[in-house]
Amino acid sequence: MKPIALDGFERVFAADPDPWRTFTSDDEARKRRAIRHAIGPARHGRMLEIAAGNGSNSRMLATRSLRLDATEATAAGIRLVEAALSPSRRAHAIRLTVPGRFPRSRYDAIVIAELLYYLSPEAMRRTARDTGRALRCGGTLVLAHHRVDFHDFVQHAADLHRIFLAQTGRPWRIRIVRQTGRWIVLACTRR
Repeated sequence: MKPIALDGFERVFAADPDPWRTFTSDDEARKRRAIRHAIGPARHGRMLEIAAGNGSNSRMLATRSLRLDATEATAAGIRLVEAALSPSRRAHAIRLTVPGRFPRSRYDAIVIAELLYYLSPEAMRRTARDTGRALRCGGTLVLAHHRVDFHDFVQHAADLHRIFLAQTGRPWRIRIVRQTGRWIVLACTRR
């Protein structure tokens, strides 16, 4: 594997606003519906989206929260997230590279999709710890990641969710919302 760094993501988003066809792919639409199902039918108060990419999930997440902090590490990505969220006054695109200080100290729901395998083991451990601290007891953590490796991953996809949840230092009730041969979406309730 040849890992992609942050400047690589910057170039990818600057060259193509939808490089992985997350807005147009039927498979990505199925994954987005699974993420929506994992969040549940009720609106959450404060929601954090870590690594929003181009905002393809952010627009839907904004409809499921009273306040959405959609974070992204790249400048090009932030512009795309802002554009995706432009109709919403309750959702904000915020520049954040993880591990890093979250915009708020407490959230009712946190969504992490397509990120963990791009983090070094140490960065993932620190992000897990921060996530465990920031999510309120009874809150929902949604994890959505590939189950197969790609050439630009830092870590292998297998067992990442299990490792991440263990590194939060919190107990979880875990439910598989949907899985295919390529990806899985989990709804995790902090106990």
